[in-house]
Amino acid sequence: MKLTVPINLPHAPYDVQIGAGVLGCLADLLETMRASSVVVIADERVDALHGGALRDVLSRTKLASAVLTFPAGEASKNLATYGRLLDGLFDVRPAVDRRTVIVTFGGGVAGDMGGFVAASALRGLRFIQCPTTLLADVDASVGGKTGLDHKAGKNLIGAFHQPSGVLIDTAMLKTLDDRQLSNGLAECVKHGVIRDESLLTHLESARDAIFARDEATLGDLVARNVRIKARVVLADEREANIREILNFGHTVGHAVEVMGGYDKLLHGEAVAIGMVMALRLARRRGLIDDASRTRVEDLLARLNLPTRCDNIDADRLWEIMLHDKKARGGKVRMILPLRLGEVAVFDDVTSAEIAETII
Repeated sequence: MKLTVPINLPHAPYDVQIGAGVLGCLADLLETMRASSVVVIADERVDALHGGALRDVLSRTKLASAVLTFPAGEASKNLATYGRLLDGLFDVRPAVDRRTVIVTFGGGVAGDMGGFVAASALRGLRFIQCPTTLLADVDASVGGKTGLDHKAGKNLIGAFHQPSGVLIDTAMLKTLDDRQLSNGLAECVKHGVIRDESLLTHLESARDAIFARDEATLGDLVARNVRIKARVVLADEREANIREILNFGHTVGHAVEVMGGYDKLLHGEAVAIGMVMALRLARRRGLIDDASRTRVEDLLARLNLPTRCDNIDADRLWEIMLHDKKARGGKVRMILPLRLGEVAVFDDVTSAEIAETII
């Protein structure tokens, strides 16, 4: 069964199509867009797993197409890889033009990298997202954030650039290992804490079906999360205010990723640690009760996500947090829960509080 979630942005509306086999809709979407050619940007792992299926779809379009790949993983999300992708893009023959459509194919890194190539090449090309991981399905597929990491911090280089369409083929989730599945579930927990406590209840009850890769359960889970994120993005497309709540767990999580060199923890694992620290800080401040904190920590553990990180240098962690893109006027801004399903932004967090909350 295919589900469609409309993202009704005033200047750039598009649909997120969700379901097993929706990759096949790519040919019709490209025809509707009147593309002159197609350039796919994919990570090498996804290209090896699913590239054949994508090429079969592209062969039905009769459009000139090329596939550019890069090594999988967050460590590739940098200026060097971006430069190589641009070199490859401009080497494509026939040459790309402003009617060329970029297709991003892979996890969140492919979406971020490919989206930023689309945002910057020829001052902006249209692109279609085809996410293949649960993390990308429920997070990167909505919102138009594109970009790269820098040694000073995560996602510090980038642009808002909305896709022309998103195709989430849930059949591809069957090839994810358990760690990658858990990686995406961290963002689902985040959505439950910030906007919808009933999603936490659903994750608690559907845990076994999710890890069994039950098709209907996964499709429903993805659609539910896409709708939650879409409501937030529609209220604040460029993260001027309310959209900041989507960064719950990310202020600390991004810093932990930077400290690990992007190769020790997956993004969702780092966010899980960040959420636990935010929950504990909220509890210390009396914002939530201990039962709420414990409930979320227990759920994260049941979803095979880390709830602690050993040997964190508090001073280094704070230094990186000061470079977070949400920081203003030298103040660290953190999203803390007021109750499960509601959060707020706080700009009075201190280094001492962070040191005391380290898990």
